[in-house]
Amino acid sequence: MYRISDLTEDQVDDIEKRLEAYDGSFLPKPLQGQIQIGAFDGDQLIGGLDASMASFRILYISSLFVVEEYRRKGIGKSLMEEAERRAKELGADMIRLDTFDWQGRDFYESIGFRRVGQYHAKDFSEYFYVKDI
Repeated sequence: MYRISDLTEDQVDDIEKRLEAYDGSFLPKPLQGQIQIGAFDGDQLIGGLDASMASFRILYISSLFVVEEYRRKGIGKSLMEEAERRAKELGADMIRLDTFDWQGRDFYESIGFRRVGQYHAKDFSEYFYVKDI
């Protein structure tokens, strides 16, 4: 017989290590590398991008942001182009990201990303994109 109950932090760590070991038998070792770049107007940070390499030669973009008054001026596109260039240098074959419905869905599609999934909840939708490079 088994029971369900709360875990301690050590138990959470143990489960995560077990999952990582299990996945490790299936996943190729990820390439190392991160891309953390910003766009500046003088000394002012007006946009930035954060990404890291994952298994299967994929660069995962976790954050892209441009200050509102600087949007629609090519800054986001320039950050994404630089990330793609650097991703190739790191050995990536693909870039992946996700975005909510109030964020950059149309933007990502306009720069060559294709939607590969989505879900819709009561108050929001989330979209998943990839781009072969």
